[in-house]
Amino acid sequence: MSSILVVGSIALDSVKTPEGESQEALGGSAVYFSLSARQFCPVSVVGVVGKDFPQDFRRLLESRGIDLSGFKQMPGKTFRWVGKFGKDLSDAKTLATHLNVFKDFRPELSPMHSRAPVAFLANIDPELQGEVLAQMKSPSVVACDTMNYWISSKPAALKELLSKVQIFFSNEDEAKKLTRQPNPFRAANAIAEWGPSVVVIKKGEHGAIMRAGRRFYVFPAFPLDTVKDPTGAGDTFAGGFMGYVASCGDHGQVDHLKRAMVYGTVIASFTVEDFSTRRVEDLDRSEIESRCEDYLDRLTVARAVETIAA
Repeated sequence: MSSILVVGSIALDSVKTPEGESQEALGGSAVYFSLSARQFCPVSVVGVVGKDFPQDFRRLLESRGIDLSGFKQMPGKTFRWVGKFGKDLSDAKTLATHLNVFKDFRPELSPMHSRAPVAFLANIDPELQGEVLAQMKSPSVVACDTMNYWISSKPAALKELLSKVQIFFSNEDEAKKLTRQPNPFRAANAIAEWGPSVVVIKKGEHGAIMRAGRRFYVFPAFPLDTVKDPTGAGDTFAGGFMGYVASCGDHGQVDHLKRAMVYGTVIASFTVEDFSTRRVEDLDRSEIESRCEDYLDRLTVARAVETIAA
């Protein structure tokens, strides 16, 4: 079993959806990812918070076995995000973003963190993602995520990063924007030509697509009656996926990757059942395995639909 290093944001989120709202709740890509990945392997977080970051949140993460030795506290306020979801929960409206101490975040890896065998470079400036990767000592697997802002503002840096990673996560709109392709399959093919051997395109309530070994594997979302808050679902998906991959010790086996897609899908489905990290922070492995069995039973065929990559 390998350990995972995640470098990303730690935030206080205020979110309103048709199902209710939360204020100053625990959030951030590194937080959601680590709470998911810790189900499978040890996780270390590198991130920054302000002096106002609640100690209860820090204790919560530590109590879940997450290594916070790379957790830096700086004078100033913690990164905050304020968002709203309407009836279409796939469309988040950002009301306010206060970067605060995150604005000056420059990740510096300790000797222990630089030797991590598996790394996830969460959604931050691709130039910073590249700086983190340059500090690492021959990791076996590196994955990254991005967002529309970086695709628009730093496309060259992002493409340079993609030439150095093995796994890339993106949502459908981002993938099509990055590649200027009309559909997710052609977008995934274009991204794979830049470097990543595995491309995962998240489609929200419509599931996810994985391109691996020149094949596509299509996974539906787990059906839910109620979705309270989709914030962090993509990061917990990535956490479940990467956590399982790290626990297997081999990201080249397609069967392992397909199982990783199942775990990512299932843990993301738990995340959206409540606000913030409330649902995922108390998940136990037996709940995950039970829902995985349910998910596989619900599939129309015994395995995910496969199509040959064009």
